[in-house]
Amino acid sequence: MITSINSYLTFAGNCREAMTFYQSCLGGELSFQTIGASPLSEKMPEKMKGYILQATLTRGSIRIMGSDMVGKEGLVKGNAVALMLNCSTEEEARNCYQRLVEGGTATHPLENSFWGALFGDLKDKYGNHWLLHFDKTQ
Repeated sequence: MITSINSYLTFAGNCREAMTFYQSCLGGELSFQTIGASPLSEKMPEKMKGYILQATLTRGSIRIMGSDMVGKEGLVKGNAVALMLNCSTEEEARNCYQRLVEGGTATHPLENSFWGALFGDLKDKYGNHWLLHFDKTQ
């Protein structure tokens, strides 16, 4: 039985920077495993040893994971994946939105939706899409 789904982001050498930015926006505990500190170290070029094999940002039930491990095709940015944050208060939604949109694009500013929620979306400075939601009826 599936119990949860984690968001997994791929970066092209700036995973540490991006995940540290997300931690400054969302809080939580952040851990990194570099390629150099992993069993892959012996098989990888020296220049890649500082790259992130896996990063994990955890705050309560939120878990965002990331890596600098890009396949042979390279990093292809698109809009097929977004991270949705279900916030516990309106203030939290507004604060997270303001922090995440810094250097990015406010594609849909937060507004009251027809379904009774505060909702908006944005593309952050790393090209990732975020949906922010606060259910006003909760």
